Amino acid sequence: VPLSHSDVDVFNNIILLTDSYKVTDHKQYPPNTEVVYSYFECRGGLYEEVCFFGLQYILKRYLVGQVVTEAKIAEAEQYFRVHFDHEHWPQDQGLFNRDGWQYILEEHGGRLPISIKACPEGTVVPWRNVLFTMENTDTNCYWLTTYLETLLVQVWYPTTVCTQSREMKKIIQKYLRETGCEDVIETGAVLYKLHDFGFRGCSSVESAAIGGTAHLVNFLGTDTMAALVLTKEFYSDDRAGFSIPASEHSTMTAWGRDRELDAMRNMLEQYPKGLVAVVSDSYDIFNACEQYWGTDLKDMIEQRDGTLVVRPDSGELPGIVLQVLETLELKFGSIETNSGHRRLPSYIRVIQGDGIDINTLDSTLRAMKKAGWAADNLAFGSGGALLQKLHRDTERCCFKASFVKIAGEGKDIGKEPVTDSGKRSKKGKLTLELRDGQWVTMEEGRGDVMTDIMREVFRDGELLVDDTFQAVRERSEGLIPQNTIPENPADRSDLDPFGSNIIMMTDSYKVTHHRQYPPGTTQIYSYFESRGGDYEETCFFGLQ
Repeated sequence: VPLSHSDVDVFNNIILLTDSYKVTDHKQYPPNTEVVYSYFECRGGLYEEVCFFGLQYILKRYLVGQVVTEAKIAEAEQYFRVHFDHEHWPQDQGLFNRDGWQYILEEHGGRLPISIKACPEGTVVPWRNVLFTMENTDTNCYWLTTYLETLLVQVWYPTTVCTQSREMKKIIQKYLRETGCEDVIETGAVLYKLHDFGFRGCSSVESAAIGGTAHLVNFLGTDTMAALVLTKEFYSDDRAGFSIPASEHSTMTAWGRDRELDAMRNMLEQYPKGLVAVVSDSYDIFNACEQYWGTDLKDMIEQRDGTLVVRPDSGELPGIVLQVLETLELKFGSIETNSGHRRLPSYIRVIQGDGIDINTLDSTLRAMKKAGWAADNLAFGSGGALLQKLHRDTERCCFKASFVKIAGEGKDIGKEPVTDSGKRSKKGKLTLELRDGQWVTMEEGRGDVMTDIMREVFRDGELLVDDTFQAVRERSEGLIPQNTIPENPADRSDLDPFGSNIIMMTDSYKVTHHRQYPPGTTQIYSYFESRGGDYEETCFFGLQ
């Protein structure tokens, strides 16, 4: 009988959460090395302003408390013994630094002897500035700093998602102002203008949780339930994001083409108040807007206490959005903003969730403005482009050693490859400071530690700063909240917060679908396919 792994975290061994080759690094430093000091930065990329986010999750999830045990050392030793014992080039069995990990267990109670200083999460700084530093606190563990690089560098992902989401917010705010919709910004409704549709497009539940939470630094709309788990468990916020009842093609097409009107009427009847979104392109988006919404159900929409959000889910951008707006205007009219742009009545809006990335978002709003439409008519949903279609080099994130101490003598180090000056690394101990209103990274120990923006957030297995999600959001808006000192942060290294409750592992809107199928429905049959893309042949893997 195969075991259920739903309540087991098989990746809770810190010794295994590294690149394989790093298991050999302890033999490569100069004799008498005592300290290795490294830093993380975004050294370029698509966006000049970087919103730093996500380190606290990694620390709480993987580093806090006792993370080294006898069992984990033995497990890691076995993995590495097999991993490096290839039949054609077998390695000696001394590659794994068992003595080093045993030392951490015996002398530090399995807690990691490192210190991490970091820029406060949510802070927006220009690229090419230090974001966090790490060094060992026990001279016998000089090798530990870079051993942990692999795991810590994964902060690139939430930082990049957060940074890009913030750039998309800036674009939306720009067009709202230019088309006479300042009220949307002032009332906070702008925070619902970019909805996270990305859960199913992510590579894992944890990726969806991390990326979805990063998006919520800037917005309040999401269907990624895993993000709500993360914000509650790791940032002390159980109201970080919101969603609304919404249909999908399965609930609409289950009624059949000849009963599409009934399916749409059912949505209005099932949710008589508030916002409700209905996908309307199952067959003919224009007939749906003109006949069903604009004629047959017009009175219900106008008299309803809330807003109907019409969702086209196919067609070329930006044309499809303009056509839907024009069709709805013929039936419902429009109101002119102070800039002369047209805005539909408040009881009807449109959401575009197909093909939205930062570029199509901008081009769609630009086309709307040019055609005389106010930006408030439209909200966006974004999935893969929001949480998945980016990588570590989107912001050129890197982690480099910049200082070592050998036999009691400190030494600034760095690389300067003649083949790429852009990969020059910083040297020495670093500080992040605001000087004359400008962010600057001071190198080679020349900075003022008293004005360093970075604060120590982790030391010897203990979390020193425990930010709330609200504090992160305030920093992203330019406010400076006080640090939150944890009373007694829990060790979460052996917990899997995302795999134990299947009810939470879905898009938010699906919780409403049981009310949307036709009466008498007893079975739903669905399928998965690759319906096109870069490669004609698909190698199916991972369902097990």
